[in-house]
Amino acid sequence: MDAFYVSVEIRDNPSLANKPVAVGGSRKARGVLSTCNYIAREFGVRSAMPTSIALQKCPNLILVPGRMEMYKSVSAKIREIFERYTDIIEPLSLDEAYLDVSNSHLFGGSATLIAQDICRSIYEELQLTASAGVAPIKYLAKVASDLNKPNGIYVIPPNDVDSFIDNMELKKIPGVGKVTNEKLLADNLQYGRDIKASSLEYLASRYGKLGRLLWERCSGVDDRPVMTSRERKSVGVERTFPVDIIDISTLEEILFKKLVPELERRSERHLKDRAINKLGVKVKFSDFHQTTKELATDSIDKTILSELLSEAFSRGNGKRVRLLGVHIGLSLNKEDTEQISFDW
Repeated sequence: MDAFYVSVEIRDNPSLANKPVAVGGSRKARGVLSTCNYIAREFGVRSAMPTSIALQKCPNLILVPGRMEMYKSVSAKIREIFERYTDIIEPLSLDEAYLDVSNSHLFGGSATLIAQDICRSIYEELQLTASAGVAPIKYLAKVASDLNKPNGIYVIPPNDVDSFIDNMELKKIPGVGKVTNEKLLADNLQYGRDIKASSLEYLASRYGKLGRLLWERCSGVDDRPVMTSRERKSVGVERTFPVDIIDISTLEEILFKKLVPELERRSERHLKDRAINKLGVKVKFSDFHQTTKELATDSIDKTILSELLSEAFSRGNGKRVRLLGVHIGLSLNKEDTEQISFDW
């Protein structure tokens, strides 16, 4: 979907049309934007941007509070539209999904015509626009879906896969973030063709598992099926503070009196048939750098959380903290987990 949350708000309030609009983040309190429309993006505003920075870039930005129940309701209707075309659907979020239409007989089996009809149906029935990527390889469909936004379709036919990958920037591959991309650029690896010219041995030794992943993706390998069900892997709670905090004792009080009780409440239903396999604490500092400290364990242990907070806080070297979070990892069953330290 194109700027999903904000598009729903503009649809339901036409007076917002043709204006820079964002969902989330109050002018009176600190926070971040959930999403923004394409007009706001022309000013440099982006999803997950702190409200204060967004308003500096676009003083006329209109901020709208989110309505999650409405977005969930619209998402369910979109899912109903998908199900007319295939039952092999992998939702990634409320506004994005993979669809496997390889066995569909609609439109003569043309994935391109199916994608066009899905977008048409969404617009006619829900007055919202969607963009689609069509490709014979899963991750390339994801890459393609971003290339003709908003309200567009991009098709990568089987015969064009090699040439598309050759000229594809590596930062477009899902999983390649800003830091990783900077490291790749430093090694003169910018496009798919650069990975193809490297050896698997070199990439694996230099980048570990990511090196193998890059080699596979740039070789056109992605054997992951479209998964019709997903297991939740974690549950977390986090808070952005009205004023940055420098005192770790204050952070610890917030952690145990506010965040942990909320975490326990949210995780209760998931722990009926699942087990905790790790605890984690996330700290975001005043300069927006963040760190996460995790440890494998089978319970929400106060002593462990206190140690994780202390280690994460110390990485700031005295910087104030603007956000604190806590999360648990969930195992697939009740089996015990190995005690392994995760250090990001």
